[in-house]
Amino acid sequence: MSKFASLFALCLVLALLQAGVAAAHVTVYPLETTQGSYEKFAVRVPNEKDIPTVKVEVRFPTDAVSISRFEPKPGWKYEIAKDEKGNLTGVTWTATGDGLLPTEFAEFYMQGKVADQATQITWKAYQTYKDGSVVEWTGAAGSQTPASVTVVKAKPAGAASGDGHDHGGAHGPAAGQSDVSAGADGSGFYASSRLSLYLSVAALALGLAALIVALTKKAAR
Repeated sequence: MSKFASLFALCLVLALLQAGVAAAHVTVYPLETTQGSYEKFAVRVPNEKDIPTVKVEVRFPTDAVSISRFEPKPGWKYEIAKDEKGNLTGVTWTATGDGLLPTEFAEFYMQGKVADQATQITWKAYQTYKDGSVVEWTGAAGSQTPASVTVVKAKPAGAASGDGHDHGGAHGPAAGQSDVSAGADGSGFYASSRLSLYLSVAALALGLAALIVALTKKAAR
């Protein structure tokens, strides 16, 4: 195999690996919201191993968001964590049955108010598998295990601040509705998949170009 053919094969493998990693992150939707808004957040958890996911923990910064309610999910129970002031700082969903099986994903819903001065919400998630292994989704953007981040836009000029009460008028998907397209532009679910596809196509194109050059040089000789 020529070095150009080897390069092509390497590019293809890297593209496929990148696509798999980018599409498998634990992600909190929507990816964009507004200061002071009441929001319904969906925690999307894909299972990445051949064993079940049995526990999912999400921690949220109290200076950026105040979570107050959680939607019950069949087959799972949840436990909330609070700080010394009584503010909710996290939630842990634990499977009461088989958990999240290979090839499956699930969404967990919670509701709360975005802080008036927030600029982003960084969600740290911990995914526990049946064998006791834990994947910590707490890294920086671009890492193998990045924390999910919701960008917070400034509220429109003249908009009134929230009154401190959770009205239940969240801007996310309707209760009970699968958040297939949640996101600032209505297509958050597919954003990472599209990026993965573009990267894969680019890598494949580079590999094909290298292969064509190699074949052309060989034919010329």
